[in-house]
Amino acid sequence: MKKYLSFFKMRLMAGLQYRAAALAGMSTQLVWGAMEVLLYRAFWLEAPERFPMGMQALAAYIWLQQAFLAFFALWNWEYEILESVKTGSVAYELLRPVNVYSMWLARTAANRLARGLLRLLPVLAVGCLIPAPYGLRLRVPLPVFGLFLLSSVLMLVVVCAYSLLVYALTFYLTDPGGIMFLSIAAADLLGGAIVPLPFLPSWLRGIAQLTPFASMQNVPLRIFSGDIPLGQIPAAMGLQVLWIAVLGAAGYLLTKRGLGRAVILGG
Repeated sequence: MKKYLSFFKMRLMAGLQYRAAALAGMSTQLVWGAMEVLLYRAFWLEAPERFPMGMQALAAYIWLQQAFLAFFALWNWEYEILESVKTGSVAYELLRPVNVYSMWLARTAANRLARGLLRLLPVLAVGCLIPAPYGLRLRVPLPVFGLFLLSSVLMLVVVCAYSLLVYALTFYLTDPGGIMFLSIAAADLLGGAIVPLPFLPSWLRGIAQLTPFASMQNVPLRIFSGDIPLGQIPAAMGLQVLWIAVLGAAGYLLTKRGLGRAVILGG
């Protein structure tokens, strides 16, 4: 475990060096967040009674979504891992006294944390400066805030476990591009990236809530905004834990089997 924590720390510190890229991404997220709030505001002023979420809860969801984007965005793939499987350079990993899956998990989590931490506070600060009900309000009950933090950690693990499952499938596919693009599209629709899940038709929302994508950004963001009642939070977080177990087990077994049957040219 110590070697994986050391590797995690090194990758995290390396990722925190890219401040210019973080600044560019942060600027984009601030502009995009403001555009989304203004768009929803126009519809909300027209017919507030038809909104499935209050404007304050929706604004909190949007600003948190922009602040935590790097944590859960599936398009933040580790292309070096994918390339190592395609080219066979993953064989170098087999020479090290480590578990490849655990090493990939530490690397993926560290890189996502590094990208997110550089942008998190500035986006939250700007969101808090915007007047109600279009800004972010941090006044939430302490128990709810604690559940939000715990659910955010589970969200990150779900995202990493899903990403590693895609990396494991690379052992069995000629080109993983198709499943990667489909994953991004499904996550945007069923995970609450295009619109929050309460805005989806009831039949589609019911399907979405059973997928791993709904256990990503949807749960912690709606916990913080107050859109998930306190009594329903344990069930939502329990589903996050379930998907961690399912995705983690599937990714681990596929990686182990893929490494066992891999053929390295010249080796």
